[in-house]
Amino acid sequence: MLHLRVLSALVGIPVTILTVWYGGIALWIFTVLIYLFAGWEIALMLKGLGLKPNRLIVQVSGLILLTSAYLYKDENIGPVIVLMVIGHLLTMVLLYPHFTPTDVFGNLTASLYVGNIVFLFLTRNLPNGWIWVLLLLTATWASDTFAYFVGRAIGKHKLAPLLSPKKTVEGAVGGLLGAVLIGYLFGTFNPQLNMTAVILLGVLIGIASLMGDLVESAFKRQAKVKDSSQIIPGHGGVLDRFDSLLLTAPLVYYVVKLFII
Repeated sequence: MLHLRVLSALVGIPVTILTVWYGGIALWIFTVLIYLFAGWEIALMLKGLGLKPNRLIVQVSGLILLTSAYLYKDENIGPVIVLMVIGHLLTMVLLYPHFTPTDVFGNLTASLYVGNIVFLFLTRNLPNGWIWVLLLLTATWASDTFAYFVGRAIGKHKLAPLLSPKKTVEGAVGGLLGAVLIGYLFGTFNPQLNMTAVILLGVLIGIASLMGDLVESAFKRQAKVKDSSQIIPGHGGVLDRFDSLLLTAPLVYYVVKLFII
């Protein structure tokens, strides 16, 4: 399993970095693909929760959100989210009782949760966006990787045994230190960045990365599945690979936009 995980990373990481470096339409298509696959996966999990997810509505909602981001950056995110809520509620009215309020709330949660991937694209469009999105990705990956290996090596104390039995306190600390290390390295090799700010951002990324992992674990635990799918060898599904990013991406975007630049 570990060798498949490493091989998938050796292919996936360069593709991701190259796409992010290029930015523009290439990165937008990349984020759309992530949303479509992850949206399909979470719809399957909602079905496992006993809901009746409408995959078409989930996918269309995400495409509207991502298209708005491509055309208008973050200017219309608020109105688009309101439109998504109204659209889901209207669907309930039109399709009731085949589409219940519980189904609607599940669909809407899925759309907004997976829709956070839009902030990967938006972060790239900030001033010095290449640096910020590279920090976002590497710190998130470092957090996941350090948590995995530190937890395997010395993990003894369970972090959330009912939610994710294999996660340990030691692994969580290792993940946090990994993200902080990346922040320190970015501050060292990019003297135009404020060292204190990037280290604090590393701390926040480490915490958000762990929370993102646990959020998806809650979905999977309740749906009684081990992985969101089997699309990526060694990793499971797209949602398994990008779950942390769904919380770290909006965090980095708004922290950088509101407090750093």
